[in-house]
Amino acid sequence: MLIEVRFHGRGGQGVVTAADFLAVAGFKEGYYTLSFPTFGAEKRGTPVASFLRISDEPVVVRDEVYTPDYVVVLDPSVFESVNVVSGLKQNGMLIANYPKGSEDLKMDLKIKGKVLTVNATKLAMKILGRPITNTAMVGALVGATGILKLETLKETVEELFEGSLAEKNKQLIEEAYNYMRGMCR
Repeated sequence: MLIEVRFHGRGGQGVVTAADFLAVAGFKEGYYTLSFPTFGAEKRGTPVASFLRISDEPVVVRDEVYTPDYVVVLDPSVFESVNVVSGLKQNGMLIANYPKGSEDLKMDLKIKGKVLTVNATKLAMKILGRPITNTAMVGALVGATGILKLETLKETVEELFEGSLAEKNKQLIEEAYNYMRGMCR
C-alpha cells in the first residue's frame, strides 16, 4: 500500500505543517512516511504545495507527488491560480476548504471525480478564533479516507502543541473528522 497526498494552500497557512503532522501520525501507527514541500517565491501568501507519502514499505521515491490519491486544499483562493486536480488519480479524491457544497465546487472546477468540501475556515474561526485551517484539513482528510486513526491525530497534537492550544486543535480536528465521516456515509 502506498498513499500519496498533495496539499495546496498559501505560504504561512500551515500547508507544510499539515503534511509533516500526518507523516508523524503515520509513523506513530507503524507506517513509513515522507513529507516535504515545494515553494514558489517563498513568501507569505504565495501558492505552496506540500507532499505526503504513507506506505507499509520503505518509501524510496523522493520526487513530487504528480499522481496523488488525494488532494487537500487549505485555501479556496488557490483554485484561481493552480490546477489543483492535475494528475489526480481517476479514483482519487479532492478534499477542500470551501464555503459551498461539494457539487458547487465540482461545477466550478468542471471535474468529474470525487469531491468533498468542508468550511474549515468557519470551523477554525469558531474554535481557534483565527482562520488557520491546517489541523481542520488534517481531520477532514482522515475523516474522509480513514488512512489513519483519529486517536493518533489527537496524540500527535499533544506532542506539537501545549495547553489550551492543544485542546482547541484536538477539537478542531475532531469536528472536521466527524463532519467528513458524516459526508462519507
